Amino acid sequence: MVETKGAKTSARLVESMLELIQRNGYSGTGLNTVVEHAGAPKGSLYFHFPQGKEALGERAVELASARFGALVADSASESATPGAVVRRVIDALARLLDDGDFQLGCPVSVVTLEMGGQSERLRDACANAFESWIAPVTELLVAHGRSRPAARALATAVVSMVEGAVIVSRAQRSTEPLHCAAQALVVLLEQDEEASA
Repeated sequence: MVETKGAKTSARLVESMLELIQRNGYSGTGLNTVVEHAGAPKGSLYFHFPQGKEALGERAVELASARFGALVADSASESATPGAVVRRVIDALARLLDDGDFQLGCPVSVVTLEMGGQSERLRDACANAFESWIAPVTELLVAHGRSRPAARALATAVVSMVEGAVIVSRAQRSTEPLHCAAQALVVLLEQDEEASA
């Protein structure tokens, strides 16, 4: 299927919004900057996103969610154990932070912290994004013998710990917090797997 010019413009706007949120935060990202960054015609933003910045922010959160979900899925297909999956995901996140000189954060956590109390639409988008990461980790853990309630609780803890480690790594300009989180999570997941075996 051939992508239309309009679809390409819309995708560029979403991509630009995502990159700018990662770098500048949601509040620090103006729509004129998004249009300029995307190299899009001025009138295109409201043509594609008539509901404005919140709609564009929602799509950017959805894109971030899909990309992280793909990273988890790829890691799961290449790793034998939940601990190995988590280590692979965290190693990829550490590389992204390092390559971006610690300027790029998780756009979902950024939008949650900035807008979660002000915009129900954006809070819902962020909650859905986190759920889209918790759910496959839960299924991975169930597939490795954990009960569903235990798997869900552990998956929630894994996602929460990784998100927190990204924030601390960015603040300290070091990937050490991410690698510490990986070590702790691998121990936790391996102990939990042994207990459930």
